[in-house]
Amino acid sequence: MYLRIFNIIKNTKVEGPGNRYCIWVQGCSRHCKGCQAVHTWSHEKGELYDVEDIIKDIFNNIAPSPQPSPDGRGSKPIEGVTFLGGEPFEQAEALGIIAERVQEKGLSVVCFTGGKYEVLKENPVNTKLLDNTDLLIDGEFIQELTDYSRPWCGSSNQRYHFLTDRYNEEIFTKYKNKVEVNISKNGQIFMNGMGNFDEILKKIDILGIK
Repeated sequence: MYLRIFNIIKNTKVEGPGNRYCIWVQGCSRHCKGCQAVHTWSHEKGELYDVEDIIKDIFNNIAPSPQPSPDGRGSKPIEGVTFLGGEPFEQAEALGIIAERVQEKGLSVVCFTGGKYEVLKENPVNTKLLDNTDLLIDGEFIQELTDYSRPWCGSSNQRYHFLTDRYNEEIFTKYKNKVEVNISKNGQIFMNGMGNFDEILKKIDILGIK
C-alpha cells in the first residue's frame, strides 16, 4: 500500500509532545480560508511512498542518532509520530497501518484533521487510525477564529480528543506553540509548527512562498 506524502521531518519538537517523526500527507479537499498549507491541497502532487518503507524509517529513528545533527534535533529519540497535512483521513487506511505498527513499538500517535471526531468515527475506514491515535486534534481552520494560545492549534474552534490515557490536559501548561525553520542544502525554506508564518517571514526578511 502507498501513501501520498508532501513532506517528512524525521525529528521535530513542534508538532506534538516531545520529539516526533512527522508526516505531512498530500491532498486535502477542505480548502480552509487562510490555510497556511495550501501546497498540500492537490491530490496529484507529492510523492508516493510504500507504507512498509515508511514504517522501517520510523523504527530507524527510535534510537538516538550516534552522530547528532548540528542543531541537536537528531540526537534524541522520537517519542512518537504525527500525521497532518493535507487531510490525513483522506488516506486513513494507509495511515491506520502505520499507526498500528508504531503503537506496537510503544510510540505515540498524534493526528490532525479538519473533520469532526463524531463524524469520522462513523466511517469504518477510519477505525484503525482512530483506534491507534492517542491525541486527535479536530476541526477546520477558521480564519476569523485565529488563536495561537493553545499548543498546535490555529483557531479556537479546534478541539483536543484524548483517545487514550497517554496524554491529558497537562499538555496545555507543558507545551507552547513554536515554529521551526528548516533550510535545505539547495536553499529551500520549510517552516513547520504553529504560528503566524507570514509575520515571522516578515520579521526575518524572507518572502513567503505562495
